[in-house]
Amino acid sequence: MRYRELGKTGLSVSEIGLGGEWLERHDTKEVKAVIDRCEELGINILDCWMSQPQVRSNIGAAIAGSRERWIIQGHIGSTWQNGQYVRTRDLEQVKIAFQDLLDRMGTDYIDLGMIHFVDEKAEFERIMNGEFIEYVRSLKEKGVIRHIGMSTHNPDVAKMAALSGEIEMLLFSINPAFDLLPASEDLNEYFKETYAEQLSGIAPEREELYRICEREGVGITVMKGYAGGRLFQAETSPFGVALTPVQCLHYALTRPAVASVMAGFDTPEHVDAAVAYETATEEEKDYASVLASAPKHAYSGQCTYCGHCAPCPVRIDIAMVNKLYDLAAMQEEVPATVKAHYEQLSANAGDCVQCGGCESRCPFGVRIVDRMKKTRELFGAGE
Repeated sequence: MRYRELGKTGLSVSEIGLGGEWLERHDTKEVKAVIDRCEELGINILDCWMSQPQVRSNIGAAIAGSRERWIIQGHIGSTWQNGQYVRTRDLEQVKIAFQDLLDRMGTDYIDLGMIHFVDEKAEFERIMNGEFIEYVRSLKEKGVIRHIGMSTHNPDVAKMAALSGEIEMLLFSINPAFDLLPASEDLNEYFKETYAEQLSGIAPEREELYRICEREGVGITVMKGYAGGRLFQAETSPFGVALTPVQCLHYALTRPAVASVMAGFDTPEHVDAAVAYETATEEEKDYASVLASAPKHAYSGQCTYCGHCAPCPVRIDIAMVNKLYDLAAMQEEVPATVKAHYEQLSANAGDCVQCGGCESRCPFGVRIVDRMKKTRELFGAGE
């Protein structure tokens, strides 16, 4: 296992990390089997955003006796209320949930105290100028958290955090489907015979974010590295070709400032498949050649989250809604974190007025109005 410095935190983290979300589906014995395999293979960082009590207890039991070898990303603002996950900024609930995290993980400190899922700029401003950040600062002053981090899917929020001087690292969603967009405004560029990945082909705001993080010493750990599994099948990949876990990991780990990819594991064999990256050949890691050979018009009919559909008259972030729909649709059940993120958008598919203006601007012929209807149905909002 190779290790990387996480920004200026002074922490050395394994390139492959453990994203704990999938562990909610497993019992105590199965969770321990996954975590034991992670330890055997040198993984030393885990992310626990989940508020469900049993999974916290299962993780705590699995790391008992080896707590000091783990770097824990623990989330502040992820709570369990009335039997379900709730993201909140209500300090009374936040404090109860964070103490519960400490208790169930069997520790008196968390290495990376993550301000949980901040995806709108106005919310970032409220947090950084209010009582929430004061509470987080107090935790750091007491040594209950060692470093302040933040999780977000929004590159604009991530940029604000990286430039704040206070957020030391980010948990951010990175994969080719989210990143790789032709930078040109010339729509003909989308339909070239080949697709060659270069840094200039990354969505400009994401390219800028990675460079800012590298310059400011703000480390990145990666979530959604596999795009919810969307990239593993040609039928669901926006490129029309499938990528392997190793290729997805290599993509994320070659972005500036990235230190670790927090992969989800159901079984010890899933751990092995990810850690295979450490001994993979350059040919096995090569995602660029696969993308370059993607069929012409592979994008047609598929959302690439490029944003050309904007502006929406009711201010729906259509690209974000489509991204969350795709992440949710890949799973047997809608993940709680994806559903909560969707519901807490200022405007979502339920606000669509079906004007069709977005469809007239989409370069890929995506039936956006129909997708908005499917999104309402998927997230349980009905008509």
